[in-house]
Amino acid sequence: MDGKARTRRHDPQRGKRVLDAALDVLAEDGVAGLTHRKVAGRADVPLGSVTYHFASLAELRAQAFARYVERRSTEYEALFADVESRDDLLDVLEGQVTSAPSRPRSAVLGFELHLAALRDPALRTLTREWTGSSRAVLARFTGPETAARVDALLEGMIMHALLSTDREPRTEIRAAIAHALGPADGSGT
Repeated sequence: MDGKARTRRHDPQRGKRVLDAALDVLAEDGVAGLTHRKVAGRADVPLGSVTYHFASLAELRAQAFARYVERRSTEYEALFADVESRDDLLDVLEGQVTSAPSRPRSAVLGFELHLAALRDPALRTLTREWTGSSRAVLARFTGPETAARVDALLEGMIMHALLSTDREPRTEIRAAIAHALGPADGSGT
């Protein structure tokens, strides 16, 4: 040692950066590819810093997914801010499906969370939180039963859009969503 005291860098955002890096790793490599070392490299922090903030991979994974659910819930709600008619609602819902291939990170993280929750019951709280949040947004326009049906349809359609090499025509996507919404009855949607 050269006798100089090593100064600690004050970095109050380090924990959040680590979580964002963990989300990047989860999106690219999946739950099975998540390691403290990969996250440290992605966040450009020492490995010890990651393990200091998150002692286990389960804790890191859970907190990263919690950050994703919080952000995604806010983003999802904002999509509906200007919805005033059934056509507006259809536009937003159709856009969720048709834009999925251009924003795969978010969709992949959502599906990674759901798959991880199948094996890790502790993550099911987050999936229930996300589902409840998205359905509550939809229910403002449709009612709770229709919101549940439309939410499930959208998840399936988004997965198909991500996996398909052929794009489903927008008219068919819109027709399927309109069918799930039920007849237009003039009640604000």
